[in-house]
Amino acid sequence: MELNENARVDTSQVDDRRGSGGGGGMGIPIPTGGGRGGIVGIIIAVLVALVGGGFGLNAATNGDDSAQGDNTSLEQKCSADDALKQLDCRNALYVNSIQAYWRTAMPEVFGEQYKPSKTVFFSQNVSTGCGAADSGVGPFYCPADDLVYIDLTFYRLLADQLGAEGEFAQPYVLAHEYGHHVQDLLGTEAQMRRQQQRDPQSANALSVKLELQADCYAGAWAKNATGTADEQGQKIFTSITDEDIQQAIDTAEKIGDDAIQQRSGRPVNPDEFTHGSSEQRKQWFTKGFSTGDPKACDTFGAGT
Repeated sequence: MELNENARVDTSQVDDRRGSGGGGGMGIPIPTGGGRGGIVGIIIAVLVALVGGGFGLNAATNGDDSAQGDNTSLEQKCSADDALKQLDCRNALYVNSIQAYWRTAMPEVFGEQYKPSKTVFFSQNVSTGCGAADSGVGPFYCPADDLVYIDLTFYRLLADQLGAEGEFAQPYVLAHEYGHHVQDLLGTEAQMRRQQQRDPQSANALSVKLELQADCYAGAWAKNATGTADEQGQKIFTSITDEDIQQAIDTAEKIGDDAIQQRSGRPVNPDEFTHGSSEQRKQWFTKGFSTGDPKACDTFGAGT
């Protein structure tokens, strides 16, 4: 993967709340399952949260979503010649690429206009429209305020504890969360919640379908990422290799529900899946990438 050094990083698509104390109070308690505590329990909780609306978050709670960060230092850093050597600037550019893709793809594919969303960089804890959260919930999308949240130290845990060391794991994570934003804009997420209320026994199965669709959307972005550009028309990616795509697939495999259950020392129980098995996650990301077509991501269709 190569980023274009001439591409401008648009930091206005990021709300940098790191060091702002934006969270306040207590974060969401993280269940570790089976009474398991310590670092293993924390890792499992974080990974379960990786691609959802936030493990333990309740969109019905009233969080303080009015906090805003100060982007001054981020803007300065990402305007420097060595901007792409910085983790936060690279991630801001990934966000730029993902949103540039959906700005074109959503009206072309679904006939709906894309509404941009910011990604909130936070450290330790944060206040959201879905309630207070801490780093333990991992990256998440909050449909109550239409924002993506991430503590960038999560990538270190992903690499060190799960072995997902490839750089392309990072845009995959962000692209998945923006997949949830697209689902929110299209009404898919709200429709799924209504189905869960009507049929509580199918709640987990419906959650899996939502998560796999977000994986597929991430794959569709990856297929088209080299065609995305900044506001000046400069391409954001100069290349994405087969190795990069394999890194995303490997990451999807490592965060499958069955892999997480095994890592926690629990037996694999498909009835408890909320995000999909390793094989399912690989399958749907790959389908999105191979077709490059978000319409191929109908995980809710008959027979899927």
